[in-house]
Amino acid sequence: MNWTRKHLLDIESLSADEIRVILDTTRAFKAVGERTIKKVPALRGRTVINLFVEPSTRTRISFELAAMRLNADVINFTAETSSLTKGETLLDTGKTLEALSADIIVVRHSAEGAPHLLSRVVDCSVINAGDGAHEHPTQALLDTFTMFEKKGDVSGLNVTILGDILYSRVARSDIIAFQKMGAEVVVSCPNTLLPDEWQPGSILGQQTGFENLEIARNVDEAVEGADVVMALRIQQERQEAGHLPSLREYSDRWGINSRRMAMAHDGALLMHPGPMNRGVEIDSNVADGPHSVILPQVTFGIAVRMAVMSMVAGG
Repeated sequence: MNWTRKHLLDIESLSADEIRVILDTTRAFKAVGERTIKKVPALRGRTVINLFVEPSTRTRISFELAAMRLNADVINFTAETSSLTKGETLLDTGKTLEALSADIIVVRHSAEGAPHLLSRVVDCSVINAGDGAHEHPTQALLDTFTMFEKKGDVSGLNVTILGDILYSRVARSDIIAFQKMGAEVVVSCPNTLLPDEWQPGSILGQQTGFENLEIARNVDEAVEGADVVMALRIQQERQEAGHLPSLREYSDRWGINSRRMAMAHDGALLMHPGPMNRGVEIDSNVADGPHSVILPQVTFGIAVRMAVMSMVAGG
């Protein structure tokens, strides 16, 4: 199929065929990253602006490297030193950046829906690099690509997602992407880190936007027989509400250690979107062990973002 989208705002609106097109394009750009000269002229003469209103390191650097490898001109926008601190709105900032000849604006924002809103007022392409607790589409695409590369396909895999579901935009995007590609998804976490409308032990339907999503109360039950185990970061900066008694208790009851990882299938993948709290979500010996594909996830992220920027720019 032909790619016709001008923006990448979420996973929810993408079809399985569209996801496959992105993954196929990613495979071509992965090959570029394996060459001595890692650049192609796909975005030569284009300008990419990373509009990161919320702090980020790996996602911003990944987008920056991806744009540079496409030969684009790259500008990193820092909210702390911008007119946003003087009261300028996001929309006015976006229009100003477009007036400065931006071709692609990559947006990371703490407010859900900010990239969608911006896409309605600018003519250039907008890519969502994470909006609040809503979605993180390129993370879901790189996670899906990792599973394809390491397992050959996603369809039929048993995927377990553990951790901070309540605040995780990665969890939402991953669940949608994995289910669209045919995986069976189980999530498990403390009840205090589940959204209010999610009931432990139930099968969720249309009321949450997910089909056949299983909620496992017991982490060992969730991990047993899994083909992929995805641990999510405990977002300590968002734990003021007291959702957890302590990080040590979380590690004991929900963390991935050698014993729990051994309950998964032989050859199971261990994944984490980063940044990782070693000794909290995952023990170090497991994070650095043979099941871990955490570093390949980071590497594949550059190729995914190259593919996305090239495609929204009409490449």
